[in-house]
Amino acid sequence: MLSVNGLQVFYGQSRILNDVSIEVPPGQIVCLMGRNGVGKTTLLKSIMGVLKAKKGNIVYDGVDITTTAPHKRAHAGLGYVPQGRGIFPHLTVYENILMGLEALDSKEQRNSQDSIEEVYANFPVLKQMGKRVAGTLSGGQQQQLAIGRVLVRHPKVLLLDEPTEGIQPNIVQEIETLIQSLQERKNIAILLIEQFLDFALGIADYCYVMEKGQIVSGGNAKELDPEIIREHLSV
Repeated sequence: MLSVNGLQVFYGQSRILNDVSIEVPPGQIVCLMGRNGVGKTTLLKSIMGVLKAKKGNIVYDGVDITTTAPHKRAHAGLGYVPQGRGIFPHLTVYENILMGLEALDSKEQRNSQDSIEEVYANFPVLKQMGKRVAGTLSGGQQQQLAIGRVLVRHPKVLLLDEPTEGIQPNIVQEIETLIQSLQERKNIAILLIEQFLDFALGIADYCYVMEKGQIVSGGNAKELDPEIIREHLSV
């Protein structure tokens, strides 16, 4: 479904990603772990086309999208929930969800009400607070909104950047349940950045560990030694 091959990405003269290669198969949850500042978010931004690759390629659904514009990647089925949520704080909850439909063409948008109701079914609080300004929501509710805004257009690949960061345990549980339910449908692949080790190993099929812009370890989540991963995550 998604393949990153030998990717190199620079900020100015500084190389942030150094020959990174990962695979995200259809219907699988792949977790990327590592300390802060090792290049995890840079990788997601590169997959979405926000950052340009100096070398290597990105293949999505059999098509090389390395030079494809971000909005075209979104329309093709890539969905990105950034770290820090990235909601529109001055718009209502409902208006934020509508913004998630902007990647679709006008015909797809006209047939979107069922998709909005699916988001509400996953996160009932969003329907209850549909008319509230999004900036007044709690951190956990904003995270639900950020995820719902992407899911409303049924992405084929979902990129999640630290979805449990700074939110209350009950919301973490709701997000975990949602991710697992998405996987059970087998119609979406998920690439997840996560520092919460128990959460990551509990839902992931496969894990990669990154250090200094490189993939240094990887394996089936059920077979990895948590203590070894903790060594890579410790400061």
